[in-house]
Amino acid sequence: MLNLEWFRTFKAIYETGTLTGAAQMLFISQPGVSLHLNSLETYTGYKLFDRSAKRMVPTERGKVLYNFILEPLTKLETSEQLFHRSSKIDRATVSIGMCFETFQFTLERHISSLPFNVIIKFGEYPQMIHDLDKGLLDLIITPQKGLEKNLEFSPFSKERIVLVAGAETDAKIVEELIVKGDLMAAEKWLKEQVWYSTAADMENLKRFWYLNFRHHPDFKPNYIVPNICSIVRCLSEGVGFSIIPDFLCKNEIESKKLHLIWTGDPVMENTLYFGTRKKTMYEREINLVKKIFVEEGI
Repeated sequence: MLNLEWFRTFKAIYETGTLTGAAQMLFISQPGVSLHLNSLETYTGYKLFDRSAKRMVPTERGKVLYNFILEPLTKLETSEQLFHRSSKIDRATVSIGMCFETFQFTLERHISSLPFNVIIKFGEYPQMIHDLDKGLLDLIITPQKGLEKNLEFSPFSKERIVLVAGAETDAKIVEELIVKGDLMAAEKWLKEQVWYSTAADMENLKRFWYLNFRHHPDFKPNYIVPNICSIVRCLSEGVGFSIIPDFLCKNEIESKKLHLIWTGDPVMENTLYFGTRKKTMYEREINLVKKIFVEEGI
């Protein structure tokens, strides 16, 4: 029997490009995602994705199916949220979009104290902006701004992108080279070391490298992990390097579980914005969430 959740999972895989990304978006396990996809492929009798090491590439049949189900599935999801809100008259439901790391570091421990229902959605920032404009999200935390007339983006903080090393890493050589200004030798040494990154986002590594060494990195990280929080945990007990936002590792740096090697020259910073619709019925609830982020000093 056909299960609607198979289509929802298929759509998430198509839009995120990975099983891990789909699992995070849907709040289910990766084996669960694989099971839904296998079931749908068995039901349709067609292979819907070509599996590769880094991405799930849709087949022609997969593209046709996605285009066919996108509009009706989006309408169903919208109806689901509207029904959920209207069924709880005395308790509002606010949908918030942000990256997984920002949620885990800042909002997760405050969720139970909020006096309203919350739906958290992870995903790519352009899709979050689109969902905000369409009313599927009420607030997003984003380093990107959209041009939609219905939306407004208020800056509230900056994240600094820094080079860090694991607690057991001997980084004296590269620190001395950076102090001397011998960036060519520093770059050569760094490329020979162990590196961590995430599958979904290597943009920080690419931009930091280009800003400081004047060209794009020509090496692949040794370990690709699900998210930046995983990188922090791995480096806290081991050897290696990564380029990540400073607010995600400031506690580990203060406790010397990680070493801050270099902030770069020039310093690389991303401005973070609260994205909202100009007219919203959840202004009070949204302001409570904004207050948490400001007080956390993200």
